[in-house]
Amino acid sequence: MQIPLEQNEHRFGAVNWMGLYTLAQRETLRFLAVWTQTLLAPLVTAGLFLLIFNIAIGPSRSDVMGVPFLTFLAPGIMMMTVIQNAFANTSSSMVIAKVQGNIVDTLMPPLSPLEILLGYLAGGIIRGAMIACVVAIALVLVLGLAPQNPLIALIFIVLGGAFMGVLGLLAGIFANKFDQMAAITNFIVTPLAFLSGTFYSVESLPPILNRLSHVNPVFYLIDGLRFGMIGVSDSSPWLGMAVCAGATLVVGAVTWQMLRTGYRLKA
Repeated sequence: MQIPLEQNEHRFGAVNWMGLYTLAQRETLRFLAVWTQTLLAPLVTAGLFLLIFNIAIGPSRSDVMGVPFLTFLAPGIMMMTVIQNAFANTSSSMVIAKVQGNIVDTLMPPLSPLEILLGYLAGGIIRGAMIACVVAIALVLVLGLAPQNPLIALIFIVLGGAFMGVLGLLAGIFANKFDQMAAITNFIVTPLAFLSGTFYSVESLPPILNRLSHVNPVFYLIDGLRFGMIGVSDSSPWLGMAVCAGATLVVGAVTWQMLRTGYRLKA
């Protein structure tokens, strides 16, 4: 079906730039409207993690990979916060739209499946990046911890937001109720974040668990950001970039196919 001229005036080539921008803007303004929940609360949570670990085991814990335990821990907490909130942004937006019945407002405009995917994903990446900036500022002020490799740190923050954002969108499409979404978060996302070297070096694990950790893309996200922040890591950051980018493309392709076919979206 041919798109009317008034709808096509902002379409250059095969991309509806105005529609894509509008969807991305909606997803961004959605979390900014409740910034105390979406930006301030994660900062408080990250601070509490660092405080509790420092009080509980920090003074008695020896250095990890040649750096103080709290310095080692901080990048892991930062990435954990980024990926959890990127996942929450896209998954909650999709599930709420489905439960409230207004998902049609997103499906009816002249947006291709890829444009819908990128529009939702933009919100997750921007939320993750903004939280990372807030946490990074707090780390500089409190711990004096500034990124040693800022570009690498930024790349992994964007990769973390992209991977978990697209995973959240996939989960949001699959889930039809809030309890299904809660189950995915509790039994998949949280274990991936906590068991990926956030609080420890995977080199301290038994061989079989060490090998399993290297299959998990979240491990590379945490390890890569740790390299960007403090200059130490369990694996090569270049390998981590390749694994995370590949995993994002694979999950993105599955999500695109769901959007293209209307899986669990169209009655």
